[in-house]
Amino acid sequence: MLQTAGCLRHVATVEEKREIVSDYLKWYIIDRNSSVIDRFREGLSTLEFLTALQQHPTLLASALCHSEKQLTAFDLEILFKPDLSPSGSNRRLKESQTMGYWADYLLDCEEGQADVSVEDVLMFATGLSSLPPSGLEPLPQIEFLDDSPFPMAKTCTNSLKLPLLDSYTLFKSQMDFGIQNSPGFGCF
Repeated sequence: MLQTAGCLRHVATVEEKREIVSDYLKWYIIDRNSSVIDRFREGLSTLEFLTALQQHPTLLASALCHSEKQLTAFDLEILFKPDLSPSGSNRRLKESQTMGYWADYLLDCEEGQADVSVEDVLMFATGLSSLPPSGLEPLPQIEFLDDSPFPMAKTCTNSLKLPLLDSYTLFKSQMDFGIQNSPGFGCF
């Protein structure tokens, strides 16, 4: 690799070793990728996007750059949209009650009063440990389960299925158990 990078030479001092390492890293990170960087720059120049980005660098920072914003219960609550039954139906009443349990559960997760964190809930439902800058596609949604006391998720479609249970205590324990026993993609 040093020969390919043009850095292979005899080393007599520690300073020469540092120079070789510095030269190699410059080649590895910048020089060998220069054609890719140039093509990316050309693509951004289409329709003057690169010029606009250079003139207003902070405008698209939230969409183009990842930030370590702490995930909150509110973030998840507004992110997941419920697929509710028709208004006035008996099932809709149970779904509304479950949505209340869901909001309380997310708060418990955020405050450390549940066995899982809000990041664990997001990982369970989407396969992601944090929200991407550009958002999620497809948009996450909540469905409801009659036939299982445990939550289920389809990470490909970002859908979370919540059990319809009679008490918050039972809902919380079943959510904790279900999420803890399905670590998602081998992530522990």
